[in-house]
Amino acid sequence: MKPVNTGRIQGKFAKGHSGNSAGKPRGARHYTTRLAEALIEGEAEILVRKVIELAIAGDVAALKMCLDRILPARRDRSVRLKVQIAQNGDDLMLAFDQILEAVAKGEVTPEEAATIAGIIERRCRVFEHVELIGRIKALEAQL
Repeated sequence: MKPVNTGRIQGKFAKGHSGNSAGKPRGARHYTTRLAEALIEGEAEILVRKVIELAIAGDVAALKMCLDRILPARRDRSVRLKVQIAQNGDDLMLAFDQILEAVAKGEVTPEEAATIAGIIERRCRVFEHVELIGRIKALEAQL
């Protein structure tokens, strides 16, 4: 009888092979998770009220839980920053100086400034590519 290829290499499954290809489908919830959700379902309002009461009474863990729900982790925010649109090298230096000044004044964070500077840098690369393509076409037309 010929051995069945399970995709194992030195006791581990090879990438793309599973020991149970008919296993739990993606997004399926574990039995205990479903059980816990069913138990909490009828008591959710009472539990939330209790956590709020504990937080108000000074329980740090309950307070953190409440604040995590009220103020979720900060994501990117819109930044209003007037920056010179770079058309040449002088404009580019002016734009970067404006970004640096905004960081110094505390108007934007260094991370936000780096993102804005990266966008300006990519725009300049696109501008250079367009200019180079124009030059190549002009040289080809002369030939």
